[in-house]
Amino acid sequence: MDTVLPETAAEAGKQGATLTDAWDYKGRPAARASTGGWGCAAMILGAELFERMTTLGIAVNLVPYMTGTMHLGSAAAANTVTNFIGTSFMLCLLGGFIADTYLGRYLTIAVFCAVQSAGVMVLTISTVAPALRPAPCGDVTGQSSDCVPANGTQLGVLYLGLYMTALGTGGLKSSVSGFGSDQFDDSDDGERKKMMRFFNWFYFFVSIGALLAVTVLVYVQDNVGRRYGYGICAIGILVGLGVFLSGTRKYRFKKLVGSPLTQVAAVTAAAWSKRALPLPSDPSMLYDVDDAAAAGADLTGKLKLPHSKECRFLDHAAVIDRESPAAKSKWMLCTRTDVEEVKQVVRMLPIWATTVMFWTIHAQMTTFAVEQASVMDRAIGGSGFLIPAGSLTVFLIGSILLTVPLYDRLVAPIARRITGNPQGLSPLQRVFVGLFLSITGMAAAALIERHRLTSSARGDMLTVFLLMPQFLLVGAGEAFTYMGQLAFFLRECPKGMKTMSTGLFLSTCALGFFFSTLIVTIVHKVTGHGTRSGGWLANNINDGRLDYFYWLLAVMSAINLFFFTVAARGYAYKDKRLADAGIELADEEAMVVGH
Repeated sequence: MDTVLPETAAEAGKQGATLTDAWDYKGRPAARASTGGWGCAAMILGAELFERMTTLGIAVNLVPYMTGTMHLGSAAAANTVTNFIGTSFMLCLLGGFIADTYLGRYLTIAVFCAVQSAGVMVLTISTVAPALRPAPCGDVTGQSSDCVPANGTQLGVLYLGLYMTALGTGGLKSSVSGFGSDQFDDSDDGERKKMMRFFNWFYFFVSIGALLAVTVLVYVQDNVGRRYGYGICAIGILVGLGVFLSGTRKYRFKKLVGSPLTQVAAVTAAAWSKRALPLPSDPSMLYDVDDAAAAGADLTGKLKLPHSKECRFLDHAAVIDRESPAAKSKWMLCTRTDVEEVKQVVRMLPIWATTVMFWTIHAQMTTFAVEQASVMDRAIGGSGFLIPAGSLTVFLIGSILLTVPLYDRLVAPIARRITGNPQGLSPLQRVFVGLFLSITGMAAAALIERHRLTSSARGDMLTVFLLMPQFLLVGAGEAFTYMGQLAFFLRECPKGMKTMSTGLFLSTCALGFFFSTLIVTIVHKVTGHGTRSGGWLANNINDGRLDYFYWLLAVMSAINLFFFTVAARGYAYKDKRLADAGIELADEEAMVVGH
């Protein structure tokens, strides 16, 4: 009989170990050695790269197409872009709900990736078929009287392609990062470190996709043909989908956990239905996780949170009435901990609301800033090469990529010495810096546009590189705001509602772009009423006063920054509140039912 060394047996046991919270494609416990890991993560990242390249490649160069080919006005073209991007972000909430409640992340990625590909195919067809575009005219901006605007059918097909693409983007974006992190076991120290590296690579792939969009893809659209640019996207998405599906046998799958939106709705509904019942003087009399566990509920991983005095109305959801708690559904009786998790989300709403304005500023970088670039000198030296107007967004992306390492290597160490905070700047301080930079970006944009208008009136054409300051400032602002928002929502969202952190972040992006649409519509209607020029946002940018519009956004952002500061100063971080309740943050992780 062969002798097996203990070390060999231990290694074999480790290699053959299965995970307790993940399954393979056949529903068996996932084997650690043969499932998940970097190989699977790379296949998932490929799908995200094509998603980012496609969505941004369409968005940053859509204004020239809407004005020059479809013959719409500047305001209508800008609103088309902001509505498209806003819808893409907002549909992430729908995609996340479907993934958490019904399909799971794998099927959600596969289904919505196919939807996005179909949407881009429709867009490609709309640029190929002559009947789906108005007749060309002599004015390249599409604003002269002989340029016939696109009719309802032509716009309908275009919008069908755009919003199918947005739907696919929403479903894909909502699940890619989560499914990628599912391929690593966070209970294993080695795999947890790999998971953190995965998020770095995720950001890298997003950035590479964005760079390809604003350079290669925009160049192809402008110089080879838009049909070829969109066709490349459609083929790329299909290739990405094929690569993603090829990893099916190797992926790790997690069980459906339900959407946190359902929990918010259930607590609100239960509180409303029992609003007439008196609240007990002792919070311990409210229904909580101990009672639910005794009634046979599965509360694995649920953290027991201390009671708070804010939003007392929601406490009605945990009031026990005459019926047995075991017979109650979650829509009639929630645990006190469920209520506290929803309260925590409510506490975050003032911060959430005051970060929306940044993305309204950001929206101008893909709309009116591109229109500015289109009427400026885009030549590089004497080479005769013209920079595509949509490619100016590369300065925005470059600023983001430059700001992140500068913060880590320069700003954070200095801030640590000044504030004593090991993170350098707190999440809300980073958001403050980002909001401030966005205001300076809009002020710079207003001054530059005023200079451009004055020079244009003299017959001079300024170099497009004068637009760099506004792109660099808003890009740096995005880096600070993005990092701050993501850290804030991840840190402050309850552990049982972590997917809510992504939803809150993405919804600020969506609402910011929708708010841009609203402001543009109002300003265009008010300033253009009764004027021949078309107001501040005239179809011919040289007849308008875009600088006034930029100043308006700068003032609105300054007012918003004041309210953000008030909300931030009044906000107490979760770890401080728990410490005040006698609970250390390290202990919070141990407050799990059954431990």
